[in-house]
Amino acid sequence: MQLIEYVPARARLDDNDGVVMPLKEKRMGGVSRSGHSKVPAVTLGFWIIKIAATTLGETGGDAVSMSLNLGYAVSSVLFIGLFVVAVALQIAVRSFHPFLYWLVIIATTTAGTTMADFADRSLGIGYAGGTAILFALLMAALGTWHRSAGSVSVATVNSPKIEMFYWVAILFSQTLGTALGDWMAGTGLGYEGGVLVFGAGLAAIAAAYFFSNVSRTLLFWSAFILTRPLGATVGDFLDKPVADGGLAISRFSVSALLALFMVACIFIFRQRAGSHPGTSPS
Repeated sequence: MQLIEYVPARARLDDNDGVVMPLKEKRMGGVSRSGHSKVPAVTLGFWIIKIAATTLGETGGDAVSMSLNLGYAVSSVLFIGLFVVAVALQIAVRSFHPFLYWLVIIATTTAGTTMADFADRSLGIGYAGGTAILFALLMAALGTWHRSAGSVSVATVNSPKIEMFYWVAILFSQTLGTALGDWMAGTGLGYEGGVLVFGAGLAAIAAAYFFSNVSRTLLFWSAFILTRPLGATVGDFLDKPVADGGLAISRFSVSALLALFMVACIFIFRQRAGSHPGTSPS
């Protein structure tokens, strides 16, 4: 996703993405038809809320599919329906609404949880097979977006069609991240080991962002994907049985606490629309 950073006096050109790279405040954002961003500025607060949303997606998805015994297929249909409604509302509005945006993100994480579980377990293809299929679907979504807009940067999100590409790519990235988290937990590392592995991956991405000229679009999508298995692993650790290495906390209680935490973070970190080429910082 294209990165715009603003400085009061001086800036430099990033050769990878051809965008202005600031020395101070960092912003990533998408634009609506009215010229205003409908995606929040990507700051530390954004990533904290994103990880909380992915953890909520794991516990909430498990609460519906497992605790309510609806199964992966029925739960996936339910959450995909929620995703479609939320995306329709998000596309219909003409400005950034933080609670609506994060509602769509939660819808993608809950749908991603049940879709990944359905692919991995109900279809009988295992974690490796499910991960491979989901990776192919994500690449197909990003490839279609790139052919249509010439880039998968959020700066191209300026029409309902491109915005739909954006959300479909996010849905598949969330589902892929869930499969990766489940696969890692099943390798014998356990939930704590999975958190360390994915945390180290995110630290490497952060280091590449601050100390290299690697494409900011590539780094954004890499971080977006990896925050999902991190959240999924944390969610599993909180609600899975003690015999399986978890804490066996009620899925509904954990989900409610995570939802309250997200609401608090949205106010604390003052979620604002991001900026994009040709506008001044919001």
